[in-house]
Amino acid sequence: MATDKQPKNSRPQKRQRPKRYGTTKKAVLLERSKEYISEVEERANKRFDRTEKPMGFPEDKLTPRNHSFDWQNNPVPLKDEETLAKFVVRKGEFGWLDDDRVEEIAEFVENKNMTLDQALSLRSALLQQKTVYSHGRLKSRAKALFRLYNEGVSVVDLSKQFDFPPMNIFRVILGEKRWSKSRIKECLRDPSKMKKREREEFEKAEAADRVSNVDQSETHSRADSFEEILADWFESRGVKIRRQNEMVAEQRLEHGRPINTPDILFLDHVEINGQPVAWIDAKHFYGADVSFQRKKMTKQMSRYIDEWGSGAVVYRHGFSENLFIPGCLMLDAGLLEWFE
Repeated sequence: MATDKQPKNSRPQKRQRPKRYGTTKKAVLLERSKEYISEVEERANKRFDRTEKPMGFPEDKLTPRNHSFDWQNNPVPLKDEETLAKFVVRKGEFGWLDDDRVEEIAEFVENKNMTLDQALSLRSALLQQKTVYSHGRLKSRAKALFRLYNEGVSVVDLSKQFDFPPMNIFRVILGEKRWSKSRIKECLRDPSKMKKREREEFEKAEAADRVSNVDQSETHSRADSFEEILADWFESRGVKIRRQNEMVAEQRLEHGRPINTPDILFLDHVEINGQPVAWIDAKHFYGADVSFQRKKMTKQMSRYIDEWGSGAVVYRHGFSENLFIPGCLMLDAGLLEWFE
């Protein structure tokens, strides 16, 4: 006889809440970091009094002057970033966007508190995170991907089907062919060493992949230009600084490689919005509230904080209101626009 009774041990399934977008709330992190922030701000203020000179300081005794700047920022509301994040990333779409897709995004941001440049930079951050966090799943699918590749399915089509970056799929396939890491690296640098199909697949995969492709030279060129603009801005206001290229050359001579090289090291006392800033780094992208990007930034900035105390990061395309790195002031580039 049929019964509607549920088994004794069965429990009604709880509906899971959708995961909140972004990282831990800034207010929570700020409360947790109060003591640390106080400590690193004191380190910045007392760096000229240390018996052992901090890295990058000249041998001659410094007589630092005091400078104070008010820096107006316009952080992006987290809700707007979340809305854009859902729109700018699509399954199997890892390449440079065509004009129609860019126009589509441009129309979408018109009534949002974000610009097209910010939306495209956010997309780049999300794709980087997606690439890194999906690598384990990609490796677990290696044999299946290799089988389909041998059946004639292209790397780009595999990317669209399985939602992995084309160049990462291509590297995994070469690995399944028993190619060594050194051989893969060599052939990616010189595709003429590959057979016809592999060479053609490489060219199409690289064209469809802006995250994992080999040539990033244009991005670096723009970043260098922004760093120069920022350094010139402070020097034009009488602030004594050291630029990154000077410190790189110096540390290569002394240590054989660069150790700690922020874009700007201040040789004067500088306060921005009431906070002591011993160094500044310039980033030619949008400061997104994306876990992978924030962890990467925190690791880099922590080295500078350990050496000189609190500092700042200037984001060329602004930053999220929820972005937080303890001991590190967030700034956007609005103040510099007229100076460019």
